[in-house]
Amino acid sequence: MVSNTFSSTAHTSILSSSRLLLLCSSLLLVACNNNAPTTKIAVSDGERAATASTIESNRQVASELNLADQQDFEDARRGLIASVKDLQIPSAADPTKNVWDMVAYDFIQGEAPDTVNPSLWRQAKLNNIQGLFEVTPGIYQLRGFDLSNMTLIKGDSGWIVVDAMTSKETARYAFDFAMKHLAKRYPDTTNISAIIFTHSHIDHFGGVLGIISQEEIAKKNIPIIAPGGFMEEATSENILAGTAMSRRAVYMYGKDLARNEFGHVDTGLGKGPAFGQFSIAKPTQLVSATPTDLKIDGVDFEFQYTPESEAPAELTFYLPKYKAFGGAELVSRNMHNLYTLRGAKVRDALKWSSYIEEARNLFADADIYFASHHWPMWGQERIQTFLTQQRDTYKFIHDQSVRRINKGMTPGEIAEDIKLPPSLSKVFSNREYYGTVKHNARAVYQNYLGWYDANPAHLDPLPDAQRATAYVAMVGSEKMLSQSQMAFNKGDYRWSAELLNHLVFAEPSNTAARKLLASTYDQLGYQAESGPWRDVYLTAALELRQGTPNAGIDMASLKDVFLQTPVSNFFDTMSVRLKSEDAADKDWRIKINFTDLDESYLLWVENAVLHHRLLDNKTPSKQEVNATLSLPHPLFIDMLIGEAGIKKILLSDELTIDGSKIDLLRFLSLFEKPPTSFGVVLPD
Repeated sequence: MVSNTFSSTAHTSILSSSRLLLLCSSLLLVACNNNAPTTKIAVSDGERAATASTIESNRQVASELNLADQQDFEDARRGLIASVKDLQIPSAADPTKNVWDMVAYDFIQGEAPDTVNPSLWRQAKLNNIQGLFEVTPGIYQLRGFDLSNMTLIKGDSGWIVVDAMTSKETARYAFDFAMKHLAKRYPDTTNISAIIFTHSHIDHFGGVLGIISQEEIAKKNIPIIAPGGFMEEATSENILAGTAMSRRAVYMYGKDLARNEFGHVDTGLGKGPAFGQFSIAKPTQLVSATPTDLKIDGVDFEFQYTPESEAPAELTFYLPKYKAFGGAELVSRNMHNLYTLRGAKVRDALKWSSYIEEARNLFADADIYFASHHWPMWGQERIQTFLTQQRDTYKFIHDQSVRRINKGMTPGEIAEDIKLPPSLSKVFSNREYYGTVKHNARAVYQNYLGWYDANPAHLDPLPDAQRATAYVAMVGSEKMLSQSQMAFNKGDYRWSAELLNHLVFAEPSNTAARKLLASTYDQLGYQAESGPWRDVYLTAALELRQGTPNAGIDMASLKDVFLQTPVSNFFDTMSVRLKSEDAADKDWRIKINFTDLDESYLLWVENAVLHHRLLDNKTPSKQEVNATLSLPHPLFIDMLIGEAGIKKILLSDELTIDGSKIDLLRFLSLFEKPPTSFGVVLPD
């Protein structure tokens, strides 16, 4: 076999490099969407007004809750040191855009408008309270600078940072703002002495390299503490099904919605994610048992390990010096998700509840509670009551769902039937601002029995579009539309949505059906107490009117995370993008050599399945390969995210190809480039 450097190859090599670039780009989400734009349906604010049924529904919610209770507002404002007027944080990639914009939420004042559930409006007002807060002397929080909080604990030599927010931009801005004010109190302490990641979701670690560099971490030997399994979970979540999850997240977080009374107001957990530059840093110490006692920069910590609760890898901690419990996201000022609408593995309600009870007993003398979201709580009795209510919310949903499972009830029947008792449902910290009883009950069912409800009619159902077409053919589109309008007029929006969804899938160009379905989703969104439910409904209405979006996601923002992601994860991603119909009789073998990692991988296709394995570079392989691609890991990542263009690759001395370039090209042609956007409320 003849070895050639990539920069000196002829036309065939250039062609294969181009195909390689396209493939690598498709490994994640930089592929372009192929959906054709749909004709937009004009809508006025008058058409989006709340109906009499929605106004009455929201009035009923207001009458059932003590919305005038000020305790949460007093807690949320307590200890305020400083806030930022007109807080906007620009994007590092494009300074003309903001990754965080609190000005957009200035409209959230006074009484709830008719188009927003009054309970959700109350939560949105609480989440609008931002600034640097003193939890107690020595513990400070930055809230309202991102979806999550950053907590700063005073150590002997510096600041112990608990959770680094979502993006480098928001974390940097928040930390600098804190130092501007805390330096007056602690003039000799402005450096970071340790970092704690409470769990493996990106809104708690993504900003870390915004506040400290990898070089500084290594040079100063900064300890980074995280729960066991952190790196595996943090870097692998969303990789295999990342395209679908990202598309669904647009719905869940209302990314494309206007910030106003007709659009996004809050996620319940906070205002929303910060879409900036993301990063990660490897932990130096893992917490994998309860209790784990550590002294970090002179401060005693008692850790609790809580895997498979809100996150696959999670911890909480107690600070004996302050009698303060750092609850991470084990508990929150809302009901949380056992199943999240963006798509993820369901969470174990029974384990979750048991961890809360464990924390309640382990840290029974806590006088202060603070967490990764929302505002703190003070007072031992209040904290014990709060933990008890959170514990029993998840256990009640678990136990009563399983009780109904064993009576033969289906997921839909259980979701419709189960209700929290008043002692839990009337408590604001248990309200459905983020998770909901209906979806959590379905998650319990899924956790035990999966998707099949045992009804043979659902064993092999027709695909959605085919079923919709059959229904419309049987009823007639005009009658179905008129029946939908009657349901809408009565305020029966769930039935209206059911009928119209069939009609739109059967006749996607039916403007009247799409318009009425959009109006139906408007009203369902306006009534929703859950921030994600509201965002899903209103995003659906937006897309019915404007069509499926073409915009992709800029994966360059995840470069620092991908550099820490195991290479094998990317090969797993290639496996789920193999066009099996084209690979049925193929047996090509390709070797990829990472020159800076001293790692080589063999990729081969067998039985229309892609396999990969790490090779032992110390032992020469006896297996023949069609081609070998050699390159450094950072260049591989640059190609993945589209930062390395054709010119850069062609001029690079770092990439070489040995063997058959034609076979390499043929091998790469077996992998498809998935769209970053696809139809949800409109068929593709």
